[in-house]
Amino acid sequence: MRVHTFQLYLRLLGVQIRSQMQYRVSFLFLLFGTGLTALVEFLSLALAMLRFETIGGWTIPEVAFLYGMVEFSFGTMDLIFSGFDPQEFGQKVRLGAFDQVLLRPVNVTAQVLSSRFLLRRIGKMLVGVGIFAFALYALDIAWNPLKLAYLLVVIASMVMFFGGLFIIGATVTFWTVESIEVINILTYGGSYVISHPMHIFQGWLRRFFTFIVPAIFLNYYPALYFLDKPAPFPIPAYAPFLSPLVGVGVLALSIFVWRFGIRHYQSTGT
Repeated sequence: MRVHTFQLYLRLLGVQIRSQMQYRVSFLFLLFGTGLTALVEFLSLALAMLRFETIGGWTIPEVAFLYGMVEFSFGTMDLIFSGFDPQEFGQKVRLGAFDQVLLRPVNVTAQVLSSRFLLRRIGKMLVGVGIFAFALYALDIAWNPLKLAYLLVVIASMVMFFGGLFIIGATVTFWTVESIEVINILTYGGSYVISHPMHIFQGWLRRFFTFIVPAIFLNYYPALYFLDKPAPFPIPAYAPFLSPLVGVGVLALSIFVWRFGIRHYQSTGT
C-alpha cells in the first residue's frame, strides 16, 4: 500500500511539474525573481557588515556559511512541503476544499504534499548554494569525511524541522480556520534568526530558540563545529550534534499532531 501511495505521489508531482512548465518564460521569470529576492537579502546584510567588518566576531564568509545553509534548506523544505503552507492550507479549510481531499480514496498526506510543488523555490535553493560556495571559497575549513557526512545530516534536519512546523501550522487551521501569525514567526522568522550568529541576540531570544523552539541546534551549534570556532558561552560538548534529533523529533511530533487533527476535523460547512 505504501509503495502504491508513493507511486501515486510521484505521478501527482509529475502533473504539478508539467503544469508549471507549460509557460516556460513565466516560469523562468518566477525562478529569477525568487532567487533575486534571496540574493538581495543577503547582499543587504553583507553591505551592512562591511561597515563593521564583523558581527559578533563573525566575518562575512562565516555568516555566509550560516546563511547559505539556511537558504538552501528552507528553499528545499518550501519546495517539498508547500502543500502544508499554513496560509494556503487555511484557505482550503475555509473554502471546504479539504473536505474533498478526505472523500478521495487516496492517502490524505500524499494528496496534500503533492497539491503544491512550487518549482520557483529552486531559485532560492540555487542562491543558497551560491552563497554557501562563496563561504567555502573564502574560508579555510578543515574538512574530513565525518564533517562532510554531518553537513548533509544538518541540512536534512533543517528541512525536517521547518517542514514539521509547516505541518503543525496547517493542522492548527482545522480549529482557527485562518493561519495564525505565530506560525510565520516560527518558520520564516526562525529561518531568519538562525541565519545569523545566535550569540548576537538577547538572552531571552536565545533561550526561546533553545528551549521552546530548539532551532539553535540546527545551524548555529553545528556551524561552530564545522568552522572550529569556540562557543561564546558555555555549551555541552554534544550540543553541535543534536541537529538530527531536533529535526526528526519535530517532524515526528508534527505527524502525530496532523493525525490527531484529521481524526478530530470538523468541516467549516462551506
